[in-house]
Amino acid sequence: MNFTLALLALAIEAGVGYPDALFRKIGHPSTWLGALIDALDRRLNCEDESFALRRSKGVIALAALLAIAIGAGTLIERAALALPFGWIALAAVSSTLLAQRSLDAHVAAVAEGLTASLEDGRAAVAKIVGRDVSALGAAGVARAAIESLAENFSDGVVAPALWLAVFGLPGALAYKAVNTADSMIGHKSSRYLAFGWAAARCDDLMNYIPSRAAAGLLAAGAFLLKGASPAQALAAARRDAPKHVSPNAGWPEAAAAGALGLELGGPRAYGERRVIQGAILGHGRREATAADIRRALALYRRAAAFLWFMLAIGVLTA
Repeated sequence: MNFTLALLALAIEAGVGYPDALFRKIGHPSTWLGALIDALDRRLNCEDESFALRRSKGVIALAALLAIAIGAGTLIERAALALPFGWIALAAVSSTLLAQRSLDAHVAAVAEGLTASLEDGRAAVAKIVGRDVSALGAAGVARAAIESLAENFSDGVVAPALWLAVFGLPGALAYKAVNTADSMIGHKSSRYLAFGWAAARCDDLMNYIPSRAAAGLLAAGAFLLKGASPAQALAAARRDAPKHVSPNAGWPEAAAAGALGLELGGPRAYGERRVIQGAILGHGRREATAADIRRALALYRRAAAFLWFMLAIGVLTA
């Protein structure tokens, strides 16, 4: 049943997304989880304590977060399935943990903005990346959008769909909790190096298979996109992903670079003049454009279609 649940949740999210009116009224699971993580951070993360104690408290915070997420997911799942046609309601709830439609819309907005002006492109890409975009040229904006699309295809679509297909709503909600925690406290800053250690390591573990599956799906999508190269997608992923600072993010990013004949990655600037010398992903053209963003979106849509197909096979064979 979980494969059916994941497939229906993907269909609902693709069709209607998460309505803005609903977000304004009650928020979103990510904002609720974020509020909980922030409360745990303020309560437990004391910077005057030892590194070891702060790391232990980070483990406790993550355990509490997972217990709440899994418990809530289990209760919601049982309550929904007790209703007539409750699996449809459960799929609607589960769809809130997926980001197919919103990711497509946000990245398409970067292409539209960059077509209008560099400043519009920077403003649009700033909504989906954490880096400093003020000094990015047009090619840098385009590369940032494509990199974000590839990474979030893994984190926001493939991973939650697979956790949902295997472990149901409790598993998908646990994944979302860990992924949100990693984005908030899984940094190597003085405040979070110890406290966020558990969240970062757990996120690495939970994304290990989905990130590689996302790379494979992008390579599969390249079969259906004129001018894209499935072979180069796989070659770039195998060659360049291990060079990435993240054990997972490099797989879909390198696969997208190879498929599209681009060179992604490289130095990235963040706040407080912090620069990360990121790995170069792919052997291709570095001067990306708004047209390349649109081609990346076409690749993404085909890769998402293969994810649907894979889940449909699961439905038929389960």
